[in-house]
Amino acid sequence: MGIKLDIQQVDGGLTIIKGIKASGISCGLKKSKKDLAVIYSEQPAVAAGVFTRNLVQAAPVKLCRERVGNLIRAIVINSGNANACTGETGFKHACQMAELAGRELKISPDQVLVCSTGVIGQQLPMYKIRTGISQAVSALTGEASGALNAAEAILTTDTVIKQAAYRASLPQGAVHLAGIAKGSGMIAPNMATMLAFLVTDVRISRGLLQKLLIRAVDSSFNLITVDGDTSTNDTALLLANGASGVEIREDGHSSELFYRMLEKACRRLAYQVVADGEGTTKVIALTISGAPDHFAARRLAKAVLNSPLVKTAFFGQDANWGRITSALGNAGVHFDPQKVDIYLGPVQVAAAGGAVDFNEQAAGAVMQQTEVPVLVDLHAGKAKVTAWGTDLSPEYVNINSSYRS
Repeated sequence: MGIKLDIQQVDGGLTIIKGIKASGISCGLKKSKKDLAVIYSEQPAVAAGVFTRNLVQAAPVKLCRERVGNLIRAIVINSGNANACTGETGFKHACQMAELAGRELKISPDQVLVCSTGVIGQQLPMYKIRTGISQAVSALTGEASGALNAAEAILTTDTVIKQAAYRASLPQGAVHLAGIAKGSGMIAPNMATMLAFLVTDVRISRGLLQKLLIRAVDSSFNLITVDGDTSTNDTALLLANGASGVEIREDGHSSELFYRMLEKACRRLAYQVVADGEGTTKVIALTISGAPDHFAARRLAKAVLNSPLVKTAFFGQDANWGRITSALGNAGVHFDPQKVDIYLGPVQVAAAGGAVDFNEQAAGAVMQQTEVPVLVDLHAGKAKVTAWGTDLSPEYVNINSSYRS
């Protein structure tokens, strides 16, 4: 008998979780916008984290890797400066951020995680950070405004805030989970490729929480791409403060139900990230079906969604299915090209690896949508995956050609 799911999306953000406060302020790292956020748990929280696979890792990533096994009370995030490629000084600055937050919150620095995002290769102006952390701690609130301000303060080239919140009913009682994310460029399906911060009120072991977060990230953030670049700072963190009193055990149905809620939140945040991709005019929702295995399906999806020729064709609303076929062939996955079917929405544009007569007007109408569904059926197995990418517009070039200014 299947598990009965009672998961509801609810209004609000991080602060719907009992005992969670948040804030976001401007300390001058960016010219005018908010650039420093604090997320605070009144009770020590179990933490889990998933981090970038880029060999070049920012100082805050290294700090988080060291401390994520501790009981955590706070996360400090700055935007506008990545504190990456900054050497020993950069790591000292990340540690100082934790120390400053610990002092202001009257907790141990070992209970503070630190994240940064922004321009690579510049040292943090710590005189601004010191003042900013003090202001952000003073601004902490359990009201919805705190969650919104935090969600805004972590943004860089993003144009909108990204947040999600859910409630699930378990036999033991109601549990909640909420999250915020940032990401617009340097987004590729390889770990989180952005920043995501999630909080929940369940009681759970760190081992199980880590296991579930890895699984959820793999089926959400790892299935999106904007430009194929994996950042030096990618981090996804999940705190569980136990405020609901509901315990999640690995050997019970509660574990699977909690995972479903976590996956929903991660998928919603991931979709918001890709929909806000730099210069994006449309989202490509690509389903690879009939693949030899799950790994092959993901690899094929990545090859198609990261192809500049595919992306520009979608920007130009050109139903050029040949570019999709070419990208598939470059994925390093064995399949029979003469068995491949391709659909744009309901319109089949290729069959058995070759051209078919199709209604150009109908295909063009699909290509004009803000979300374009694409199905590729390889007829080579039973594996299936859906991933999300974007088109490539001149605006993407404009944004990234002048990022530091």
